[in-house]
Order: sequence, then C-alpha cells, then structure tokens
Amino acid sequence: MKTLKYLISFVLVLLVSCDQDNHDLSFVESHRAPSDISLAFQITQDNSGLVSITPNGQGAVTYNIDLGDGTTDKASVKQGESFEHVYAEGTYSLTVEAIGLTGLKNVITQDLVVSFKAPENLAIDAQIDPTNPFRVLVSATADFAAAFEVYFDTSNPDEVATPLQLDGTVGFEYSAVGDYTLKVVALSGGAESTEGTTTVTVNVPVEMPVDFEIFDASKFIGFGGASAEVVPNPDMNGNNSATVGKTVKNGPEVWAGDVIILSSPIDFSNKKVINLDVWSPRPGGKLLFKLENLNDAGIFVEKEVTLQGNSAWENVSIDFTGLLDPNQTYQKLVWFFDFGTVGTGGPDWTFYVDNIKQDYAGVPISQMVQDFEGPAPTFIDFGGAGTQVIANPDASGINTSANVAALTKGNGAEVWAGSFFETGTPIDLSTFSSINVKTWSPKVGITVKLKLENVDASVTYEVDQTTTVANAWENLLFDFSSAPAADYVRVVMFFDFGTGGDGTTYYYDDVELKGTGQLQPLGFQDFEGAAPAFTGFGGASSQVISNPDMSGVNTSANVAELVKGNGSEVWAGTFFEVGTPLDLTSYTSISLKTWSPKSGITVKLKLENIDASVTHEVDMTTTVANSWETLTYDFSAAPAADYVRVVIFFDFGTAGDGSSYYYDDFTLTN
Repeated sequence: MKTLKYLISFVLVLLVSCDQDNHDLSFVESHRAPSDISLAFQITQDNSGLVSITPNGQGAVTYNIDLGDGTTDKASVKQGESFEHVYAEGTYSLTVEAIGLTGLKNVITQDLVVSFKAPENLAIDAQIDPTNPFRVLVSATADFAAAFEVYFDTSNPDEVATPLQLDGTVGFEYSAVGDYTLKVVALSGGAESTEGTTTVTVNVPVEMPVDFEIFDASKFIGFGGASAEVVPNPDMNGNNSATVGKTVKNGPEVWAGDVIILSSPIDFSNKKVINLDVWSPRPGGKLLFKLENLNDAGIFVEKEVTLQGNSAWENVSIDFTGLLDPNQTYQKLVWFFDFGTVGTGGPDWTFYVDNIKQDYAGVPISQMVQDFEGPAPTFIDFGGAGTQVIANPDASGINTSANVAALTKGNGAEVWAGSFFETGTPIDLSTFSSINVKTWSPKVGITVKLKLENVDASVTYEVDQTTTVANAWENLLFDFSSAPAADYVRVVMFFDFGTGGDGTTYYYDDVELKGTGQLQPLGFQDFEGAAPAFTGFGGASSQVISNPDMSGVNTSANVAELVKGNGSEVWAGTFFEVGTPLDLTSYTSISLKTWSPKSGITVKLKLENIDASVTHEVDMTTTVANSWETLTYDFSAAPAADYVRVVIFFDFGTAGDGSSYYYDDFTLTN
C-alpha cells in the first residue's frame, strides 16, 4: 500500500513538472466560466410552431436549457448540437445554463418570439462601417418577427440570404462604389413574412493622401485626350504599392492631362508641399502640377518640375509656399505631362502617379548617409564576408552612379556574415524614420538585413527586407521608426542572411535617410535664462518678471511683461533681437503664449531683418481674458530674409490705458 502511495505521488509530481515545463495555459483557460452565450432560433415556416434551437458559447461543453413554456423538463445538449421544440404563438424567455469542462457555469436568458401572423412595422437600419467605407452593417426590427433574412444586392439573382437574428447585426463588404438595393425579409413563426428594401450608397471619400488603394475611380478624370485609370502597379521596384494611377497622353490637345476631385478642400494651414511618386518613360520630361478651386477654374496655383524619367519610379516634391491664397480653397489636383506637346500614345506617352500627399515646406525629405563617391569608408568585415568600393558594374535603371559597395559572401562564410562602416555624426532618426538602400543581387527572394549600432553596440536595431528582382538595381526601404533613441553611428549590412556563403557578390549604394519632413518645434525664447535687451517705443515698455499666473498652458517661472502706459500710441510696442536668424525655411509659423486682461484685442507679431529693410507682420486676436492662451502666427508668406528682430504689440490700434500684458515661449513650428 505504501508503495502504491509513493507511485501515485511520483506520477502527480511528474505531471505537474511536465505542465510547468511546457507552460501550458490551457489549465488557466479551463478554469474560466463559459462566456458569450447565445441561442440561435430557426422557426419552421409552416404554422406548426416547430423551432430548431442551437446554443453556442466560448468554453462551454454542455448546456441545460429551460424552454420557457412551463414544461418541467429541461433540454440538455452538447456544444455544436441543436434540438427542436414545438411552441404555441407567444413570447418565451429561455434560460440557458452553460457548463464548462471543469464544471464552472454561466447563465443567460434570451427571448423567443413565435408568431403565425405576418410581421408588421419592419424597420431596416443599414449603416456604413466607420472603419471600412465598403462594408455595411445591417440590423432590423419588426413587430411579430421571429427572425430576418438579408439580401445585400437584389440585382444578384444567385445571392443566398444571410440569416439575421432578433437584436443581431450582420455585415457585408461590397467590391465597388455605387448604389445597392438591400432587401430584408422579416420571418414569422408561420408561412407569413414581410419584406422591405433600402438603398445603400458606397461612396469612398477622396481625400489626401491619395494612394489609389481604396479609391473612387470616378473622381479620377482625363481630359484633352489623356486617359485616367487605376491599374495594378507595373513596376514594384521603388514603389511597392499594389495599385497606381495611369495616364496615356494621346492627342489631340497640348494641354491634355488628369484631375482628381477631392471630397473636401485641402488644409494648407501647415503643410504646403505636394509630394508624389511619378513614373515617366524618358528622362528630362516635364510635370506641371496645379491646385484648383472646386467651382472656379480661375482660382489656381501651379508649378512645373523636371523629371528624371528613365522608366523608373521617382519622388517629386513641389513647394507651393508663398503661392497659395489663404482666402481661397483648393479641391482639385490637376497635372499635365509635357504641357505644350501633343502626345501620340503608346509606351513613350504612358505615365504613372502614386502616393500623392502633403508635406512640410522647406524641410529635406531625404539625407544622404553614404554614396561611396568620395573617400571610401573603412569597412569591418566579419563571418567570412569582404567589402570594398568598386566601379558600378551595372550603371542602369535607378542607379547610374560611378561607385558602389561590393560585398562578397565567401564560400563557407557564416550565415550571419556581413560588414559595417561608421558615420562621422550620429544618424538623425528624430527627423527621418526610414533608411533607403539601393541594392543589386543575383538572387531574388533573399533577406537583406540592415542593422544600426551605437559606438559600443550597447544599443542596436535591425530591419529585414527581401529582394524582389535579380540582376538589377532596386530600392529597399527599411523602417526604423521603432528604433530606441541612441546615437547610431554604425551601419551593418548582411546579404542572404540565414544562408551560408557560396562566393556570391552583392552590391549596394546610396544609403539614404528618408522621412516625413516634419521637424520638432524649436523654442527660441522662454525668458528663463539671461533676459534679452528690450527696446520699447510709443510709450510701451517690457521686462522679465516672475509669472503672475502659473496656471493653464503656462506654468513656467518667468515671463515677459509689456506695459502699455496711459496715453501711449496706438502702435506702442517693444522688440528684442535673437542671436541667429529665425529659420523660416524649415518652419512656417511662430507660436507664443499670451495673457491679457481683455478678450478680443489684436496682438500683432512682426519680424524684421537687422536694418528693418525687410519686414513681415501677422495679427492674431485674443479669445480669453485673464488667462494664458497660445496664439500661432502663420509666417509662410514672409519674404526671404535674415529675420533677427521680434516685435510685439498688444491691443494694436488702441491708445494705451496703463494695462499690463504678458507673453512667453516663442516657438518656431509647422
């Protein structure tokens, strides 16, 4: 007997040990009560009252069901089974006890309506899914209804009805935009039914950015002899989007082009650059891009750029800063290839566009890290790989540069063999989120790993990409937006990662930072350090004081005070100067925090160069009294100059009455 006890104990210990080693979470799951319990009803439509009942739930094994009609016996069924019961007309509350594997239970109550008369007052609710413009969500109500059937498109004679339970919702995704007639049939417990229809309109908003993936092609229009259609991307090299916009220019007009009509005006308050990908069949072609008002073609701005062409994707950036009228709206994107020339169709006049989006003005969208055209970097090889700079062995396609890096993964080299070089300054991942590398491989489908390291490799981050072509240059874009903050100075390259070396040579070039072009706001005066030298005029004066109201948007210690003395001029104000010119190339606006005892007054901000020969001023209006608020001034229309003087006026246009105003935190922003 003692031996038997020992044997049982050993088996229990062994089972527990195995369970712990395998980290089997099913033990935890089995100790939860069943959830999401429901009943599905199918009422036979022959006035017999026969109802098929199917219980369902998460984690349930068996169900005990009180039929709700006064019968003493409960139905007991297993998960996945159904049973039938005959009811008279009426409404019944069925109680379901769901039992899990370990005996834990959950109980719910659900109503069943059995009616032999036709349902009345059918109401259909069909709403477009807010997360998917092609998907409709349908529910319905009707008096005396037992269940519903839904037909999402009555023009389809082969459609099978979708069952819809009382208080339930069903969904369906349409394949294209358009108007669809949706039919709902309300079922009774008998042969009688009632049906109704409603129109579902699938109309995808056309808004920036435009990527042609979920797109209403009816808003893409060609004119003057140019076509406009959405097609599969014919060249995934340099742009891996699935679909793109295509135009063929085939006479008769020299102004043949395309237009996209957006659903709403473009917001140009901050982003004034249009950025897009273009595929052109020949070098040196022209793209004229135009922004136009929805109703008045006479309200527009336009700019022309020269394309690299070469039958490859390229990124084009068009800066409309200073051209846009802030009092007008622009809702049409219009473009012309080789404006002024009649197109003759065919491959030489076929163009593609994609990924039309807004960007910030004046900020570079890319920054070269290494193009191997100057002094060669020092390569450190490992695992049996070797790297050197050589003359480009295939100066074609997207890479016609003179020099490239060649990495040879020797015979028998480790699966992780590679090479790295270091940069002179840390790689800027705060402005740029990705790194683009041009690569050439004799093999398609291999893994190219790009890894960044700080100087002692205590912080690293790596991203994999896969080659899609063989024996040709292609762009591989590595997303480093999730890389932890660090001073990355080491660039590590691996080709055919995970496979031993066989002597193959791979090439790479133009390691280039890519980003959205958005810079972080840059504060240039917060009055916390040495106070600037203020110059007052017209009866106003300024000084730095302790913040008299440390609340709301401004809890800093120090602020500037401007006192507009009794009887001072309507233009009284003050100015201070900055050490270096304000960067209005990278930034378009200046924000500052203000405090005024009066709401609705004009606060004027003016910038001047050193001798005030170039100036630009912007007005804003206070919206609160006796409280801090942030005012943002748009200086995108300021003429180019070295602005070093910041001038501020409170209650401009009104003579001084001795009031004190406060201001703080001058910040360049977009």
